[in-house]
Amino acid sequence: MNDTIIAGLLGLLEGLTEFIPVSSTGHILLAGHFLGFTSSGKTFEVLIQLGAILAIVGVYAQRLIHVFASAPQDPAARRFILTVLVAFLPAAIIGVAAHGIIKTILFETPILIASMLVLGGVILLWVDRLNLPERETDAMRLSPTLAFKIGLFQCLAMIPGVSRSGSTIVGAMLMGVSKRAAAEFSFFLSMPTMAGAFTYDLYKSRDLLNAKDIDLITIGFVAAFISGIFVVRGLLDFVGRHGYAAFGWWRIIVGTAALALIYAGY
Repeated sequence: MNDTIIAGLLGLLEGLTEFIPVSSTGHILLAGHFLGFTSSGKTFEVLIQLGAILAIVGVYAQRLIHVFASAPQDPAARRFILTVLVAFLPAAIIGVAAHGIIKTILFETPILIASMLVLGGVILLWVDRLNLPERETDAMRLSPTLAFKIGLFQCLAMIPGVSRSGSTIVGAMLMGVSKRAAAEFSFFLSMPTMAGAFTYDLYKSRDLLNAKDIDLITIGFVAAFISGIFVVRGLLDFVGRHGYAAFGWWRIIVGTAALALIYAGY
């Protein structure tokens, strides 16, 4: 396959996996590894994620417009905006500080990525089976303190294969947030997180990109946006009915298969 086709496939994969707790970055890095796809400074793998995030903005557009429009008069709207920003803060600080290590070492270690997929799958299965109390059922009414703690969990996703959504969902559930509300708050938190990652990575990699890179990023970006819309629309209902066990098993299967291929020399 040529790079254009691979870029489209990786974009579809990004949109399908960004919002479920399976690590979209881990999936596209491993897929790129086995397909022989390389990008300048691993920028493609980061920048196409904003396409999936725009799917969230599209699905939640009416609610987001209402929140920002009512914020000057509504304390609850201002509180919600504050909670999301507070949760975003830890990842912003650590992401900037560790950007070089993440891109040049962690992104380039397929064994680590596959191992994290397996380990994260085991943890997700364990947490999903716990009879955890659900003290918070509204993702838009979490306290800033709770949101900050969830944001600390999100920092674990600096290691590819851990999963940004997975770490935030697990952290939220362990602190008494319902499964559905944990997934929805992960949606909201993804907006500033991935917008920030996109902006900072684009700035850091601006001298590495050429016309071909931009074309491939555009293809992946659009594909991620389209596939992301379908996932966002159906994920909350699926989680409410079935929990997260299916995603845990998926992680274990994919991670184990990737490790087998790596050790076989692929």
